[in-house]
Amino acid sequence: MKKIKLRILVWIFLLFTIVTIGTIHIYGEMNNVEKLSNNYKDKLIRFHVLANSDSEKDQELKLKVRDEVIKYLQPMLEKSRSIQESESIILRESNNLKNISKNIIEENGYNYDVKVNLEYSKFPAKQYSNVVLPAGEYKSLRIIIGEGEGKNWWCVMFPPLCFVDENNGVIDKETDEKLQDVLTEEEYELIAGENLNKSENKKMKFKIVEIIDKLKNKSK
Repeated sequence: MKKIKLRILVWIFLLFTIVTIGTIHIYGEMNNVEKLSNNYKDKLIRFHVLANSDSEKDQELKLKVRDEVIKYLQPMLEKSRSIQESESIILRESNNLKNISKNIIEENGYNYDVKVNLEYSKFPAKQYSNVVLPAGEYKSLRIIIGEGEGKNWWCVMFPPLCFVDENNGVIDKETDEKLQDVLTEEEYELIAGENLNKSENKKMKFKIVEIIDKLKNKSK
């Protein structure tokens, strides 16, 4: 009987130790991600398209607007070497982007209003091929269709991850070099995986950090 009790106590102690170490590790990772995310927001530009509603037709319209905007901006942003240059391009082209979006909307039989802004927005953790970005507040080109109450779509415009095939496993060499140019070595190592499987592990870690951060904010 004493041996059984002793074994139970040993297992309880081991479990407590594992949970404690795991908690310390997660909170350490959370602080690290938060610190680096604050730096990311000044180094990346994301693209955010919000649909009018969650109806099937409004969601299809959102993707059509997305495709046309990306097709228009891609040749210009691919040549950009800095976030300042990309930001200038987006601001310069904002009226054209609004007209392109409006034309697509009207061609599909709708008369929704369109808003085009370059501003900071909150994003959840997101994977682009072998790169995973933590949740956080990022500078973004936002296109809001109508009421903007539907599901949204997002990517990274600088460095240009919008133009990467997410199913390839790794981003192309040129885009990877741009990413390394704008991020510190520590920032790059945090988000870049050697393949999709390792990136999925990073994404899971960032999701856990995201959930804990939300719980922490709710308790305040």
